[in-house]
Parts: sequence; structure tokens; C-alpha cells
Amino acid sequence: MKMLTVFVVMVAAVLLSGCDNRPKTEPPPATIFKEERQALEKAKGVQQTIDRQAEEQRKKMDEAEKGQ
Repeated sequence: MKMLTVFVVMVAAVLLSGCDNRPKTEPPPATIFKEERQALEKAKGVQQTIDRQAEEQRKKMDEAEKGQ
């Protein structure tokens, strides 16, 4: 009976030691989101440049077809 009591107390101690109110992981720092936003803004700028160049090329091709 003494062994059972020791076993129950040990199991209870192990289970209770695993309970704490601290968060398991810290939230990511704000700089990660800032870097991602900067990369997104840069990609949008590149896309606008590509779109503008494609539109200019289309206009030149249309003008060349009309000239023939």
C-alpha cells in the first residue's frame, strides 16, 4: 500500500509540474511582418513596371500594324 501511495504522489507531482501559465512560445517580433510587407510592396512595384512595359510594347505593335 505504501508503494501505491508513493506512486500516486509521484504521478501527481509530475502532472502538476507540467502545468504553468507561461506561454509556450513567444509571439513573433513585429520586424518579421515589416520585412514581409516590404517584400510585398517591392513585388507590387515590380509588377506595375512589368505591366507598364507590356502596355507600351502593345501600343508600339498596334502602331506598327496600323502603319503597314
